[in-house]
Amino acid sequence: MTTRSQNPLLLDFHNLRVMRGQKIALDDFSLRVEADEHIAILGPNGCGKSTLIKTITRECYPVARPESSMSILGEDTWDVFALRTRLGIVSNDWMLSCTGSALGRDVVLSGFFSSISIFSNHAVTAKHCELADATLAGLNISHLADRPVCEMSSGEARRVLIARALVHKPRALLFDEPCNSLDLAAQQSLRHAMSALARAGTAIILVTHELADIVPEIQRAVLMSQGRVVADGPKEEILKVERLAKLFGVTVEIARRDGHYHLW
Repeated sequence: MTTRSQNPLLLDFHNLRVMRGQKIALDDFSLRVEADEHIAILGPNGCGKSTLIKTITRECYPVARPESSMSILGEDTWDVFALRTRLGIVSNDWMLSCTGSALGRDVVLSGFFSSISIFSNHAVTAKHCELADATLAGLNISHLADRPVCEMSSGEARRVLIARALVHKPRALLFDEPCNSLDLAAQQSLRHAMSALARAGTAIILVTHELADIVPEIQRAVLMSQGRVVADGPKEEILKVERLAKLFGVTVEIARRDGHYHLW
């Protein structure tokens, strides 16, 4: 791979069309994200958020068209395993996969092998273990290293998945509906972790339908509808009652306190 510039864009998508079967899931989709930017992408179910995530992670590919282009961290093509060392993923798909008897440390170590645990074919080194333990310690969850996932709360398991995504020291983290199925305390803990990561310099891409997930460090909001970007800009301008009511098709109210938003 060859880098185009010293500070390539994290994402540079232009006029993408992505199909899911016979359905157009993303249509003329364009999005540019700076390398150190924190951004929230919001939209109702069915707007194309999941397809966007799978396009970023190279599980879905755009239709080849002359007017379309895409790059991630300045590269047009990626080895998926190499991409996962630069862009960490915290998703509900992984949450569902990482269940059972796998220990917390093994889940974190699995990030080196793009798996869901450690298996007999994996050559785990002392350096791998050192990095895994350091990452767990950095998130203040060293006590989960030897605990099976099936004995963790949902919030504890989600933080272990964040450690898994961070073990490579990636340039950016992609959060997919991070607070789904978490109780209030676990939601608050995870949002504090997201804020800390953003302040430490890890770029954050948050994909959600929950306004409360947008931590104060995220300053840009993108709204999606029917596979397209319908609004993009500073969150103070984008997160308005009129816009969100139209986006979600319901009457809404917004409250803001200490940089946090709430919608009901």
